[in-house]
Amino acid sequence: MAQASALLNIMMDAARKAARKLNRDFGEVENLQVSKKGPADFVSAADKAAERILVEVLEEKRPGYGFLLEESGAVKGTDPSHRFIIDPLDGTTNFLHAIPHFSISIALEREGEIVAGVVYDPMRDEMFRAERFKGAFLNDRRLEVSSRALMADAVIATGIPHMGRPGHARFLKELHRITPHVASVRRFGSAALDLCWLAAGRYDGYWERNIQLWDVAAGALIVREAGGLVGDDTGENTIDPAIIIAGNAQIQPQLLALINKANA
Repeated sequence: MAQASALLNIMMDAARKAARKLNRDFGEVENLQVSKKGPADFVSAADKAAERILVEVLEEKRPGYGFLLEESGAVKGTDPSHRFIIDPLDGTTNFLHAIPHFSISIALEREGEIVAGVVYDPMRDEMFRAERFKGAFLNDRRLEVSSRALMADAVIATGIPHMGRPGHARFLKELHRITPHVASVRRFGSAALDLCWLAAGRYDGYWERNIQLWDVAAGALIVREAGGLVGDDTGENTIDPAIIIAGNAQIQPQLLALINKANA
C-alpha cells in the first residue's frame, strides 16, 4: 500500500469535512421530499456550504493557490501555477431526489496539468485518489482497470443530456449504435463516480458529452493512473469536457470507433 502524500491528505481531509455537512443535509433533503416547496433551494444551499468548507480547508493548507469552482467560478490566487478544480456535489439531481449516489471531486492543476485528484463517495465511504505517475487507490487498495477485451462482455457508463442541454438526438444515435454490441449500459448520474468506478474495474468504458471540467478532472486522472485511457472523439489523449471517452486499453478504442460511426 502506498502512503498518501501530504498534498493528497490535505485534499482528502477537505473532502471528508465537506462530506459531513452533505451527509447531514442529505438526511434533511429526504424529509423535504414530502413538502410542497420541495428541496431545490435547500440543495443549492447545501452545495454552496460544502464548497465553502472545501475552499476554507484548502486555502488554509495551500495559501495562494487559485480555484475553479462550480458554484463560484474562477478565483485567482497569488500562485498562478496552481489551482484546485472543485465540484462540491457531483450528482446534484440524485441528491435532490434523495438518491444516495453523489460525490465530492477535487483536482489539483499545476502548470496546466492535472497532477492530483480525489473523489469521495460519502454514502459508501469510498475515497478514490491518485497522483500523477504514482498510481490510483480506493481507500487503501490499489486500483486497476478491468481486463475485459470484448465489447460483448463490457458494461459501459454514460450520461444522458437532461432538459435544457443540447445533443439529445446525437446521444440517442450513439446509444443506438453502442447498445447492440455491449453487455449493458448504465446511467447513474455522477460523472466523477462513473470514472472512478471505471478505474476500479466496475465499468469497462464511459462516454459523455457537454460536461464541465470540474466533473471529470479528478476522475480522469484516477482512470489514467489505474491503467485506463481517457480521450476525445479524435483519438487525442486529452481531457476535453466537450466529449469524454474512457475505458481500459482494449475497450476504449472500440467505444471510440462506435461513437464515430454513429456520427459519420
